[in-house]
Amino acid sequence: MVVYPLTKDLSVSPQITIDDVERLHELGFRSIVCHRPDGEAPVQPTFQEIAQAAKRLGVQAIYQPVVPGQPLVEEAVVFGALCSELPKPILAYCGAGTRSTTLWAMSRAGNVAFAKLRERAAEEGADQNALAPCDASTRGTLVGLVETEHRVVIVGAGTAGIAVASSLRVRDPELDVAIIDPAGTHYYQPGWTLVGAGIFGAADTARPMASCVPRGVHWIKSAVVAFEPDTHAVVLEGGRRVRYERLIVCPGIKVNWHGVDGLVETLGRNGVTSNYRFDLAPYTAELVRQMRGGKALFTQPPMPIKCAGAPQKAMYLSCDTWRRNETLQNTEVLFFNAGAALFGVPDYVPALMEHVKAYGIDLRFGHTLKSVDGPRGRATFERVLADGNTDRVESSFDMIHVVPPQTAPDFVRTSPLADAAGWIEVDPQTLRHKRFEQVYALGDAINTPNAKTAAAARKQAPVVAHNVLASLERVSGLARYDGYGSCPLTVERGKVVLAEFLYGGKLAPSFPTWLIDGTRPSRLAWLLKEWVLPPLYWHGMLKGREWMAQPALSE
Repeated sequence: MVVYPLTKDLSVSPQITIDDVERLHELGFRSIVCHRPDGEAPVQPTFQEIAQAAKRLGVQAIYQPVVPGQPLVEEAVVFGALCSELPKPILAYCGAGTRSTTLWAMSRAGNVAFAKLRERAAEEGADQNALAPCDASTRGTLVGLVETEHRVVIVGAGTAGIAVASSLRVRDPELDVAIIDPAGTHYYQPGWTLVGAGIFGAADTARPMASCVPRGVHWIKSAVVAFEPDTHAVVLEGGRRVRYERLIVCPGIKVNWHGVDGLVETLGRNGVTSNYRFDLAPYTAELVRQMRGGKALFTQPPMPIKCAGAPQKAMYLSCDTWRRNETLQNTEVLFFNAGAALFGVPDYVPALMEHVKAYGIDLRFGHTLKSVDGPRGRATFERVLADGNTDRVESSFDMIHVVPPQTAPDFVRTSPLADAAGWIEVDPQTLRHKRFEQVYALGDAINTPNAKTAAAARKQAPVVAHNVLASLERVSGLARYDGYGSCPLTVERGKVVLAEFLYGGKLAPSFPTWLIDGTRPSRLAWLLKEWVLPPLYWHGMLKGREWMAQPALSE
């Protein structure tokens, strides 16, 4: 946790954790103001969790979420009033600290806060030039008083962003590339399922972002709040504009924890967990290890979600643990799936059904989780009836693994880049934007019908890298993405159904069937999942080494 003092009564910081609340209390802070909407990042604790920790220590906590890109004047007025009224000293936080600083500066009609914050930015590895002052007289419009320009700008430093940045630099080491992301840590999210099973440690899935950004790539440690494709620019928190010749957008997906009533109030407690958050996956492992019988629910929301097999993986590995502990016979396991099928590619369903039957899992299709009451141990689902109508059903639980609904990030959904559903509109083969020729996109936020997995991003990155360079006339030919996705379905410890497929559900095995038959549980596929894929991710994919991922080219 890094705290930036602005006055004797007000400091700002990037995202804080639950443990940071106690440290803030020790430092003498009496109030906390959150300016970051829940669900902006996959590792972000909800405000409710922060507030609960603050309440226990007698610290007042206020939720004033500011969506990137929204008008700021009214929010600045509210924050100015809070700064006057709340017990002092006050700590305000958001993703990188910039939103909180911006609101304070606007409320004071001055820019001294930016000077203070920029003095400290370089110390934390941030690009201090990414912090530009705002003019309160503009009625909340972000003003680009500071501009910079790069040949290629990448929005998002997750799996897709780091992979495509590395791919570009490997292909053209002299290319001017900048990547924009406020996060200080990069996560191997495919590993969180194994964290939830007690196989990986959480720390094994995280590394400092600075160690992952490719050498020679400019890292702008800030958040994008708006796209201006007509002027070839993106707008950052604080008002700075970054101009580009080519833009690559890969901001990931938003996990909407507020999409289930009551969920944020009980996450991490009362038997309510989710492997979709870094800090909760260990709680999944703890619950499964301690459970000696009772009722366990696993949920899957409507598509699209990232890693459509992850909800099942959590269930199968939990059942395997209970079987090994000889408690499965005392455990009622139910899978509430909003969809109508166990898996979207039918060829893999028979092998999965064998394990469903072996574990005694009760499948409930057409059920969407609507609310969770943790203290009472009750979950409410909306059920689709045979005649198309819906009703509500309730189930008790001793443990529930929740996968909330998911959308494109807010600043994407409200941008000119989005289609009617809010996803980035690209050509499904070239991954070039359909309306803005200078824009490309990949990863979870695009509107292509492939599975949203790291394996998909691994195949998309070289396609985008090549096509961007081709559009700049630095290489020839056109690369095409075929919709490849992979989902290693861990049906038990030591066995994986290795699902690999293209657009339309066409099977696309990477290995001969005599070595790994993806439609059957395989010990070798498990070894691939546990031992090969993590180092391949860190030392291959994120370094631009495209083993078995080179795209086919056409003129």
